[in-house]
Amino acid sequence: MRSPSHSASASYTLTFPTTDGNADQFLQSNGSGVLTWADAGGGITEADQFRLSSDLTTNDAFFTTNLERNDNNFDKIGTGMSESSGVFSFPSTGIYLVSLNIVARATSLGDIRYAGGQIHCTADNSNYAILAEAYNGCNNHGSAYYFSSSMQAIVDVSNTTNVKVKFNAQASNSSVIFGGDTVKNECCFTFIRLGDT
Repeated sequence: MRSPSHSASASYTLTFPTTDGNADQFLQSNGSGVLTWADAGGGITEADQFRLSSDLTTNDAFFTTNLERNDNNFDKIGTGMSESSGVFSFPSTGIYLVSLNIVARATSLGDIRYAGGQIHCTADNSNYAILAEAYNGCNNHGSAYYFSSSMQAIVDVSNTTNVKVKFNAQASNSSVIFGGDTVKNECCFTFIRLGDT
């Protein structure tokens, strides 16, 4: 191995690892001349999706029960999210795209001024703030009618113990039904790690 040409006064030492590494790894430096083998970066390292598995009738409630991981032609990438009573914890630090999709329907004949949802996040495992919300509405149509809305937020997960998210369903009428199903996504929650924090 030859080093590139440099001035006669330049001096540095490179310390190579004692093994030849694994397939597709590359040499990285710690900035002080110590080289180690590392996996190539890039690509999605974490992606997961949960959904409401049965209908929820409410005008204001967090999704806390009847939640399941999407298991139809899908398997999580990486470790996957952890969920407890509707609170989602992240498997590793990083910048995550968090999405909420809402499908709702109303069976009453009255107007539904709004139906939708919210993404809530805490940075201290205690106090939550709304990061995103989206709604739809409909005047009286005389029969059952449907709503949909979707929203996204980018979350900086600098600490997996403190940074968590949860999701809320909101409607102007208590007869609004937020859709849940075990074989397809209606109300669902998606998490994709975009990169390092």
